[in-house]
Amino acid sequence: MDNLASYNSDLSNIQNRLRRIEGQVRGLQRLVAEGSYCVDILTQISSVSRALEKVALIILEDHIKGCVRDSITEQNSEQSIDELLNVLERFLKT
Repeated sequence: MDNLASYNSDLSNIQNRLRRIEGQVRGLQRLVAEGSYCVDILTQISSVSRALEKVALIILEDHIKGCVRDSITEQNSEQSIDELLNVLERFLKT
């Protein structure tokens, strides 16, 4: 199985989401530096976490629909399933 990105069709969407997240993190830094109310900071952290999870889900979906599907059709099904299970295990631990 090669390691080419299967998310190329969503690349623009992913990059836009990551730029927004980057802006949110900068906002978080500003909130902390200004001594903002803890609940406001925690709310912003929660928003950033959800946004990152959404990016991860987009990439995971593309991985399953691209890399895993292609690998299974190339007779590497056992290896593909093992890799997918490892990825899901890592993702679900977060």
